[in-house]
Amino acid sequence: MNDNEIIANIKCLGIDMIDHARSGHPGIVLGAAPILYSLYANHLNINVKDPNWFSRDRFVMSAGHGSALLYATLFMCGYSLDIDDLKAFRHINSKTPGHPEVGVTPGVDCTTGPLGQGIATSVGMALGEKILKERYRITSKDSLIDYKVYCLVGDGDLMEGISYEACSLAGTLKLNNLIVLYDSNDVSLDGPTDKTFKENVRGRFEAMGWTTYLVRDGNNLSELNRAINKAKNAKTPAFIEVKTKIGYGSLLEGKSDVHGKCLTKEDIAQLKAKLGVTSEPFGYNTEYIDYLRGKISERVDTKYKKSTEEYNKYISSMGDESKTLASYMFNNEFHYNLLDITWPMDEHQKEATRDTNNMFMDYLTHHIKTFVGGSADLGSSTKTYVKYSNDISADNFDGNNIWFGVREHAMGAICNGLALVNLKPYCSTFLSFSDYVKPAMRMSSLMHLPVTYIFSHDSINVGPDGPTHQPIEQLAMIRSIPGMKVFRPADVNELLGCWQVILNSNHNPSTLVLSRNEVERHPNTNPKMSILGGYIYYNEKEKLDTIIIASGTELSYARNIGYELATKGYKNFRIVSMPSIEQFLECDEEYRQNVLPNNVRKIVIEADSSFGWHRICQNNTYYLTVDSFGKSGSKEEVLEYMHYTLDDIKEKVFNIMNIK
Repeated sequence: MNDNEIIANIKCLGIDMIDHARSGHPGIVLGAAPILYSLYANHLNINVKDPNWFSRDRFVMSAGHGSALLYATLFMCGYSLDIDDLKAFRHINSKTPGHPEVGVTPGVDCTTGPLGQGIATSVGMALGEKILKERYRITSKDSLIDYKVYCLVGDGDLMEGISYEACSLAGTLKLNNLIVLYDSNDVSLDGPTDKTFKENVRGRFEAMGWTTYLVRDGNNLSELNRAINKAKNAKTPAFIEVKTKIGYGSLLEGKSDVHGKCLTKEDIAQLKAKLGVTSEPFGYNTEYIDYLRGKISERVDTKYKKSTEEYNKYISSMGDESKTLASYMFNNEFHYNLLDITWPMDEHQKEATRDTNNMFMDYLTHHIKTFVGGSADLGSSTKTYVKYSNDISADNFDGNNIWFGVREHAMGAICNGLALVNLKPYCSTFLSFSDYVKPAMRMSSLMHLPVTYIFSHDSINVGPDGPTHQPIEQLAMIRSIPGMKVFRPADVNELLGCWQVILNSNHNPSTLVLSRNEVERHPNTNPKMSILGGYIYYNEKEKLDTIIIASGTELSYARNIGYELATKGYKNFRIVSMPSIEQFLECDEEYRQNVLPNNVRKIVIEADSSFGWHRICQNNTYYLTVDSFGKSGSKEEVLEYMHYTLDDIKEKVFNIMNIK
């Protein structure tokens, strides 16, 4: 059977999908089809009947606008897609959304779309394989885990800065299980790339420690396969530049218009005639599907059978506790109870929550094989470096500490890749720098990945570093991400409760916001109540008139104000601690009304933006928040300048309550 005939059928299915939806990107379908065909027909170790096989090769379409090409290829390979799924391309609730989405389309390993995120996530998936290979060794030479990660990128991916952050780290770690194929066609959406992108791309990758190859003709299957075979044996990550023609065969071949503009009926007709494919829309040859599936089975069946047998033998040899800990890795379901553990806590303990957090992380690292992560060169400040665990390096992947370097953008995406292969990753930096991590955080939520983002230096009270390091709007930004749970604990008790929720969140990301300044252990905080997101810290003694709500370090303000109110004889107020708005809003209506009843005045104390507190308290007159940038100075000077000392807040609370 002629390979080019199958490629022609894949191209025409992709073009029909775009034409039927009147939306899509035909240029990459016609230019890059030989690349995808070569990968799936000759290289990827996959099982179309078991698309989630844990030791399969992964493919990431970083150039996510090429989804029609990917779906047509998956269909021809025999994945669980039918012709009606292709016809539903870009329609609501279909298996074929506009850009690839993991969990929606069988065979899609990563959600892509924002350029650069896919290749950076691929680095995480490749790093994850290296880590897991060490965790699940059968012998010194063999592991349950053995796969490669392939990624298709375009010019746009490589223009985005995140790609270079991630690829620089991949080169440093010598991730030789990562192969990136570059659809190099010299054209982007607005025009030829020589207006914006003239660098020697392969030279740049070589400088980052990659092995590079050039395929001069992307339609030459022999040349393509030779390059991929060489890349599979490289000792570093491999980069293959494949010279293609965007819109190959179209009347718009080589022009930017074909990137995202549907072809005319006349163009489609001449294209199909040229390719020797039936003019009937969505026509395909079932012999091609049988042939492709046969090629894949012939290459992979033995490995798949051996892999599953080794898995069953490995699991059956485990004790019950080890099986429980392994269940997350293989089944993506993790359950762990931190609340029954006796922790070395002093009731008079006074330290920053970033320091206390290091104690919990040390425990997690030593008891949970899949718990790994690091910081963007700030581990000594965010306190997320685990001293008694190994560093991950090119020479040793049997560790827990990842040195991301000053690469916040890539750090988040790499953690998404780690989570996609069922590790339990975390990453950290200052809260004010979360803006750099935001795109990856959004992708974590879209993919329902249990990535933990740890941000320290949570308030203007960090002082001397000035407004560039003092977060204002960042909490509101993170809280606005659908599916993201944000935790800002007041002390060690609440921090423990927050970790209990975070650790057992299998299908959503979490953000943990920690203080740099010391906080005391409050007498009424409660780990079990913290799990609910918000709870009554101090109850009124008479008819309720005012509720003071606080989160994080500001609970100490609320507590001190409460003491003074009680001393003055006021008994009509309540204090509510709110470590997580999102977690609280998931509680049932009865509980929420019990904690925060309607028609009672509510005062919010939080040293960050007021934006988003409307979900808890509608009257923004009672927001004692910070909505302007800070200043450089000592902690005391900044708080005084911003009118956010304890005395300032107490005066505002008293004024609201009409207390002299």
